[in-house]
Amino acid sequence: MGDALAGQMSGAERRDVDTPFGKPSGAILVGKFGNRKIAFLSRHGEGHTLSPSEVPFAANIFALKQLGVGTIISSGAVGSLREEIAPGDLVVVDQFIDKTFRRTSSFFGGFGAVHCELADPTCRRVREVLLETANVMMDDRRETRDEEKETTHPSSIVHRPSSFAVHPKGTYVCMEGPQFSTRAESLMHRAWGGDLIGMTAMPEAKLAREAQICYAIVALASDYDCWRPHEGGKDKQTLLKEIIGNLQAATNNCLKLIEAVLSSNHELAGDDCHCRKSLDLAVWTDQGRIDEADKEKLKVLFE
Repeated sequence: MGDALAGQMSGAERRDVDTPFGKPSGAILVGKFGNRKIAFLSRHGEGHTLSPSEVPFAANIFALKQLGVGTIISSGAVGSLREEIAPGDLVVVDQFIDKTFRRTSSFFGGFGAVHCELADPTCRRVREVLLETANVMMDDRRETRDEEKETTHPSSIVHRPSSFAVHPKGTYVCMEGPQFSTRAESLMHRAWGGDLIGMTAMPEAKLAREAQICYAIVALASDYDCWRPHEGGKDKQTLLKEIIGNLQAATNNCLKLIEAVLSSNHELAGDDCHCRKSLDLAVWTDQGRIDEADKEKLKVLFE
């Protein structure tokens, strides 16, 4: 996805950033997409070398904040926990269940008691922009297919799958990994109300909220999780090819959606959004008891 965006960016350059939490996953690509200044970072590093537990989430979010990022539109592959969320579909996630335990999930360890509200962990405003844009794109596709039916002889019609189903909400269960779920766990996640299972959205969303950055994520369903048995008569290579094909189709559609959002006139970094004020009442520690060096180290989070 990064290469595709880079090809449409003007003045693109790679920034090697350092943070109090170490280096991010790699150099950050910064440039302009139309009239917008954007930054792109691959959370798994170049060549997908970092497993989910090794991704430096705190360094990634801090580095983006240092570069002036106000809104993050993230993406990631997931397994579907619901029959209606088919492989290849996109889901604009609204809720999370966090099962991770090996990752730095806050910037404020050793700083003081800082408690951000997280009842709604994704930005409602950015989600609405994604969904409105997706609806316009799907309407355009339907019109194109209707025109083809009207102008093409029935015997020569090429049937193209819509391949652009976008679900307006979904609960993402984020597990530690790197192993996939057991079937018992998969069934439990469904019973909890989970719609998707993945390994990368947390603590990313939590850290974005602590950094006062608007955050939304488009989940890409690659397959059904193991609660649903695979179709019989298919070998592992065939199943793998199907999963890769589903993920590629979803990735292409997600890229088109993000490109359309970036090309639109929608406001993506409104300062009046509650996400941008998440630290206003979050620091419970007496300011006089917070180390001045820690204040200086983390001051960019409060800007």
